[in-house]
Amino acid sequence: MKNSLTTRDIATIAMGVALIAVCSWISVPMTIPFTMQTFAVCLVTALFGLKRGMWTVACYIVLGAVGAPVFSGFKGGIGALLGTTGGYIVGFLFTALIVGLAVEKFGRGLPVLIASMVIGILVCYAFGTAWFMVVYARKTGPIGLGTALGWCVFPYLLPDAVKIALASVLTGRLYPILNREVKAA
Repeated sequence: MKNSLTTRDIATIAMGVALIAVCSWISVPMTIPFTMQTFAVCLVTALFGLKRGMWTVACYIVLGAVGAPVFSGFKGGIGALLGTTGGYIVGFLFTALIVGLAVEKFGRGLPVLIASMVIGILVCYAFGTAWFMVVYARKTGPIGLGTALGWCVFPYLLPDAVKIALASVLTGRLYPILNREVKAA
């Protein structure tokens, strides 16, 4: 069956889930600390392609939803996923979909990687910010879009640009090596 996952696919997905989890635990201290989750989602999907990339991100989210402490701050559980920032985690699926489709259709050239990662993260921002506004309004009261963007998006634009650049460059360097090893095995 061509659409089934191979043992190699499952091992690759497990390594990707572990990478995203570890990167979610890395918190870079700034005025508003940020993690390396978006970097890992972009890198894993660009390296693995659409199918394995989507499976990786979905498994990461499910693992966190059932209680494994894989989200930032070593959080896990459905409460973490349904909280104010849960939309950004669910939004990783959109990032993976966009990056995965782009690399499958257009290859892994630097312009494709950068453009797809930028679009993927912007879609994640849009979904996550809408989710944030709904959950925040239910818990605290209505919030304006400008305020939500000021809290949840604007502080992360520069760090995410650096993460996109890093993920793009690493994909360009690692993909040929990983692809060569897979063919040799």
